[in-house]
Amino acid sequence: MASLAELLRELKERSGHSYGVLAKRLHMSTSTLHRYCNGDAVPTEFAPVERFARLCKATPDELVEVHRRWILADADRRRKPEPQPPAAAQRSAAAQRSAAAQRSAAAQRSVAAQQSPAGQQPPVPRAPEPDPEQEPEPDPESATGTPSQPSEPGAPPSRSPSRSRRRSTVILAAAVAAVVGLGSVALALNGRDDDGHKRNPSSAAASDPDTGPSDAPGKGGGTDEDEKKDKDGGKGKKGGPSAPLSKKGAPSPDASRGGGKGPDTGSVQSDIDLVTTRTKPYAFDDPCGMDFLVNRKPGEVPQQPAVQDTAGWVGDLGAVSSGSQYIEVTVQGLGKETVVLEGMDVRVQSTSAPLAWNNFQMATGCGGNVSTKSFHVDLDDAAPRVTPKNGQRDFPYKVSENDPEVFYINADVASHDVRWYLELRWSSGKRHGVLRVDDQNKPFRTSSSAGRPTYGWPPGADKWERQLQDG
Repeated sequence: MASLAELLRELKERSGHSYGVLAKRLHMSTSTLHRYCNGDAVPTEFAPVERFARLCKATPDELVEVHRRWILADADRRRKPEPQPPAAAQRSAAAQRSAAAQRSAAAQRSVAAQQSPAGQQPPVPRAPEPDPEQEPEPDPESATGTPSQPSEPGAPPSRSPSRSRRRSTVILAAAVAAVVGLGSVALALNGRDDDGHKRNPSSAAASDPDTGPSDAPGKGGGTDEDEKKDKDGGKGKKGGPSAPLSKKGAPSPDASRGGGKGPDTGSVQSDIDLVTTRTKPYAFDDPCGMDFLVNRKPGEVPQQPAVQDTAGWVGDLGAVSSGSQYIEVTVQGLGKETVVLEGMDVRVQSTSAPLAWNNFQMATGCGGNVSTKSFHVDLDDAAPRVTPKNGQRDFPYKVSENDPEVFYINADVASHDVRWYLELRWSSGKRHGVLRVDDQNKPFRTSSSAGRPTYGWPPGADKWERQLQDG
């Protein structure tokens, strides 16, 4: 957190503006800006930090560094647990103990019911022992008004009938439980279940935390047919071993390709991603490069948004990136171990004719985009791929929890309407995986605007105006 605050203070001092002037232009209070620059607080969104850096004339490299430090500060803030009041903690602990006791009692009843032989009632729950300090229950005969027989002098005192019945019930329940337990042990030693069928060792091992699945051949299944398959080397009806399964139960990509990092090399398809991504689908350095196709008339389209508000403007209008799309992808490890980013692939979901919508050009009258290090994607290509440009170093890269990477991808299209997404290949030790990169679980969409009417919002204008250069 202090690292981000130091950079913010450096930018503020270099700008020559006071906290009051900067806070007014950023539409926030002076005290809030003070907390950000002192490290007492971290914004929950990167947008105010980005506006502050741009207002202080930060360079593109400084913007990347500000973003990196904000990611680390935000992750540190999320890791700190919120303090819980003592009373609430005690109530929570008591509730957890009560719930655990109820689940344990229910589990015991369920096991006893399943283990009871067919046609026999499950064991009667054990009755509670009588409290010696509690008053004895009244004699049933005295309740009906019939006097009880007086005991003879010197004879032992007679026991209460109700207490005798409770003790008999307890003895009966204990006997039934002992018989059921012995029967279950016998079935387990014989290797068969309650119905007389063979028990599956793999399922039993899976339910026992102290034992794992058996690696010995011929013991992976519970039927004679499975044992025959094991003796044949695990071959199925088609004469080949079954493909390893990925997280969702489908054959893993390495198995379907017939090669790659499989069991022979000791590499394992990971069920849990060791990296996370944060995507900004409209990450232009300035609004000069942002064009969008909108299926509305110019009078129905609101004024162009600020850079940080572009995503909301696009979502409200159902707009589509026109001609090109500039994407920012931040990749960060989820632990201290190093994760290698092996490459990034382009996956095209659909390709169709360009949209016949109106093209709206942001911030007309400004210059072109600043050339920054990035990766380029030609969506008109039959097989689009990610290629470095402007001095960008190609893959692989390394990331961890404290060392993220920020990638910029500039995708161009001139002849189609393309829905597409990216796949990030990563590995760490013997584990590897593929992480999908898209626009909030939706594919990116970029369409050509060739030949479409183009409208701009010139400085000082109060509406969209037709531009002379269409396309």
